Amino acid sequence: MNVKVNDNVLVIAGKDKGVQGKVLATSPKANTVVVEGVRIQKKHEKARKANETSKIVEVPGPIDASNVKVVCPTCGKAVRVKHAVVDGKNVRVCACGAVLDKAYSKKAAAKAAATVEEAPKKRTRKRAAKATEAQPETTENK
Repeated sequence: MNVKVNDNVLVIAGKDKGVQGKVLATSPKANTVVVEGVRIQKKHEKARKANETSKIVEVPGPIDASNVKVVCPTCGKAVRVKHAVVDGKNVRVCACGAVLDKAYSKKAAAKAAATVEEAPKKRTRKRAAKATEAQPETTENK
């Protein structure tokens, strides 16, 4: 299954065809996804406490994962997901070449920014100065 939680997807089949939404939950065994605003079902909730009231709540239901396409954040198109190895990591890739895995794309951007810097900043040890001042005070208290 090429769809993950928090992906922005486009529904390509069914009653809600053409609707875009965020994936709220996935079920790989059943090959279904829950998309916000798609396949709205009415659920009756019973009051569980004395101060609550019973109500009818609208909840999005699951749809088959084959009925959605991932929307690329860079080009904005609904695309079939490709897989590629980038820096030894297997990631989901759009046809335009953008990485669809948000967690990995942030790490890759941070890594690229770190390599652009010419020299790392020199670290100064502030703990050593505090430790020498703290030791004489402990001997006076004893």
